[in-house]
Amino acid sequence: MRILTFDIEEWFHLLDHPSTRSERQWNTFPARFEKNLDRIFRILERHNTKATFFVLGWTAEKYPRQIAKIEALGYEVACHSSRHQLVYEQTKEEFLLDLRMAREAISSATGKTVDTYRAPGFSITKSNLWAFDILAEEGFSVDCSIFPARRAHGGLSSMNMNRPFRIETSNGFTLKEFPLNTASFLGASVVYSGGGYFRLFPTRLLEYLFSNGKYVMTYFHPRDFDEGQPDIPNLSPLRRFKSYYGIAKCEDKLDFLLQRFSFTDVRQASASLNWTTAPTRKLPPEQN
Repeated sequence: MRILTFDIEEWFHLLDHPSTRSERQWNTFPARFEKNLDRIFRILERHNTKATFFVLGWTAEKYPRQIAKIEALGYEVACHSSRHQLVYEQTKEEFLLDLRMAREAISSATGKTVDTYRAPGFSITKSNLWAFDILAEEGFSVDCSIFPARRAHGGLSSMNMNRPFRIETSNGFTLKEFPLNTASFLGASVVYSGGGYFRLFPTRLLEYLFSNGKYVMTYFHPRDFDEGQPDIPNLSPLRRFKSYYGIAKCEDKLDFLLQRFSFTDVRQASASLNWTTAPTRKLPPEQN
């Protein structure tokens, strides 16, 4: 099972950086959203491939016609928060408000209610497992927020299952979880199916990893394919490398993999599974 997903945000939505934290700062950057979204449409059309689009409420408010087009073209629309903030830096009340704002904006643009979620930066960690409780209480049934390895924005290495599973929340609900997948590389668990490692690894290594993974959850952003985007000011050398390296070849790599393998979206993947036999992780009540 290989699942294709895109986090639908602007090129400047970098997390945890002083110049890109707030909506006020975002309004100072030039827009590249429409041309970058059209590029993703062209990629999918070339390969007749489905994908899930995790949409920011902010983009749905600013570009409602473009978000409606995602739905009109038959792609799955899901939620990626409203204001793209790290969940572990929010209170429960802030997270709930942001979630409701996002859902309202996306529903207004598409005419549909979303029930699938991914946290910005995969920022649900062991310190804020209460986010799963809130998601379930708000009617979300599917989550794709678990990054099962160490990373700059946290991660949940204790949930490294490399397959879909069920989360029993501490308030008695159940979420269907599609985590990111990992591979062992030089003695470490790495997530190779999106982000920096995808842009860093050569195509043949990616082909090997994708062919050997029984379950692969990808995650891409419009900026990953935008070679002409401006530089974000005041990035450290390491952050600049992680943010910009390999962009020029990213579309070619994805094209190659879409030719080589079949992909589906989260909705179709979920429908194909027998969730009654899926493994289950129960959240501890003290994390409520």
